[in-house]
Amino acid sequence: MGPVKVLCIGGSDSSGGAGIQADLKAVSACGCYGLSVITAVTAQNTQGVQFIHPVPQKFILAQLDSVLSDIGADAVKTGMLLTVGAVESVVKKVKEYRLEKLIVDPVMVAKGGHSLMQDRSRDLLIKKLLPLVFVLTPNIPEAETLAQMKIRSIAAMKKAAVIIHRLGAKNVLIKGGHLPGSKRSGALDILFDGDHYYEFSSPWIDTKNTHGTGCTYASVLASGLAQGKNIVDAAGRAKIMVTEAIENSLRLGKGHGPVNVDANKKPQNGCLHELQTAIKILSASQCGQLIPEVQSNLVYAMVGAETEFQVAGFPGRIIRFRDTARVMANPEVGASQHVAHIVLTVMKYDSSYRSAMNIKYSEKIINVCQRIGFAVESFDRADEPVENKNKEGFSLEWGVNDVLKQAKMIPDIIYDRGGWGKEPMVRVLGKNPIEVVNKVLTILKHL
Repeated sequence: MGPVKVLCIGGSDSSGGAGIQADLKAVSACGCYGLSVITAVTAQNTQGVQFIHPVPQKFILAQLDSVLSDIGADAVKTGMLLTVGAVESVVKKVKEYRLEKLIVDPVMVAKGGHSLMQDRSRDLLIKKLLPLVFVLTPNIPEAETLAQMKIRSIAAMKKAAVIIHRLGAKNVLIKGGHLPGSKRSGALDILFDGDHYYEFSSPWIDTKNTHGTGCTYASVLASGLAQGKNIVDAAGRAKIMVTEAIENSLRLGKGHGPVNVDANKKPQNGCLHELQTAIKILSASQCGQLIPEVQSNLVYAMVGAETEFQVAGFPGRIIRFRDTARVMANPEVGASQHVAHIVLTVMKYDSSYRSAMNIKYSEKIINVCQRIGFAVESFDRADEPVENKNKEGFSLEWGVNDVLKQAKMIPDIIYDRGGWGKEPMVRVLGKNPIEVVNKVLTILKHL
């Protein structure tokens, strides 16, 4: 399976903090392959934009055709569309190549106040491009322009999202960093999908080094959608990653330094590499009999992980193929929900235990685990409080919590015998994927 491809369309930033440069860093940090089409070349630094040179429409179209006719794209993200020609080019090629996952960051004004979109371009974006957009990601000033209203409250953000949605965008994600009071209450973003509102919040980070925030946010969002995540999960990961990028921003130049999306790239890549190594070991064995009906996943959390978007796993899970185990894609962060939450719960008790895999349950497997000396614990779904049972995934957190509170240590195995509509399951815990896979293969050897 080839890499997931994200096409970034926008302006070049000579300081490397925003624009295409920020887009490609963010796409790479998500494990995707970034492609680019340049709409304008800027002379800028941390203090502002000094000069903008628009790229002729003929050359924008040529770039789009070169990339899309040969390589293609799983998602497209646009940033600076300075001219009418730039907007027209995107509209034409999105239709021609039937590009469905179009993420538009309506970049209008640079942090220093320099206009990055001509008035006629903005009008054309509203009339022609918005009806093609899957997700629009305006900040407060941009949302005010598009909705033609002042935004001074969360209620106003929601109202503006509805107005912008009516202009054609399927999903509207308004970033609330400019909202009055955000420094005190935190940065709140609101996603509206036409039916429901979803809120994503983070603590306020007091720094002037926020150059490239919007570009990074939209590019991470586009990467998530390209990888097959739903809009809520993709937005959730984007919020987390951009917050971390701001928290680890760089002090460069005399003005607004850039955010640093690469801050967590190395530990993330380390997790992915170890998972790939572990799955090769697992796939070389005849372990198909250990894969349950709901399939398996093997996950590895980054150091200090707090959310599922900081836990790597395998998209599509681990499946049984004859007598072996196979994966459908390379590991990605945020690819698991249930097994990821098991690890996150365990990490609250011992942060060194960052990996887990679920395997098939049988009394024989439990007997083998006990016979070879594994520490084995269990929980009974019948004991779960009634109010928890309808909450997706909460049973696992409740069950693992219940075991660990009583065990006072981290066992090798936590199992349950299932319940109404729930397959019985064995979870194998370890400090890393190699350790987990070795435990799984030890079980297999003694069956």
